[in-house]
Amino acid sequence: MPEANNHRPPPTHMAEGPRTTLRRFTAADAAEFTARARESRAHHRPWLFPPEHPAAYAAYARTLARDPAREGFLVCERDAGGAIAGFININNIVLGGFRSGALGYGAFRHAAGRGLMSEALRLVLGLAFGPLGLHRLEANIQPANAASVALVERAGFRLEGFSPDFLFIDGAWRDHERWAITAPDPATG
Repeated sequence: MPEANNHRPPPTHMAEGPRTTLRRFTAADAAEFTARARESRAHHRPWLFPPEHPAAYAAYARTLARDPAREGFLVCERDAGGAIAGFININNIVLGGFRSGALGYGAFRHAAGRGLMSEALRLVLGLAFGPLGLHRLEANIQPANAASVALVERAGFRLEGFSPDFLFIDGAWRDHERWAITAPDPATG
């Protein structure tokens, strides 16, 4: 019997919805991802700074692939031939009694406001609370980022608090609201 391959690459598509699929970041995505990030600069600022150049993308994708405390998902649009619409990452994953992670995400400008990220976030929640075995996800959002707040509210996150000077973004410590969701109780369905 051949020896088992313990270093199999992860599946290409992690989850599929009617309009989106989730898949891993790959080196081959650098040109499309960085072009979308550059096109979306005005849309993302001052909240988000995804990699805009191939070397930065390569380091970012490598970290997501190698760090056991992170899971990264490209959000791809099915009707557009799998074009990258955005990304959702689960960072700071802690297992054991905590089983928690922190979300990071962004829609690219061409995909914003079309419901693609809402669908993709539901897919990520299914993975997080299913195969990944997490119990809680937290999203830390600058209060003025209305689109981000609306996204997590639609997904069922609850506002848990306010953290002044929480994250260092764009040269300053920024206040954030803490939004969270926990896995559904299996006893209630």
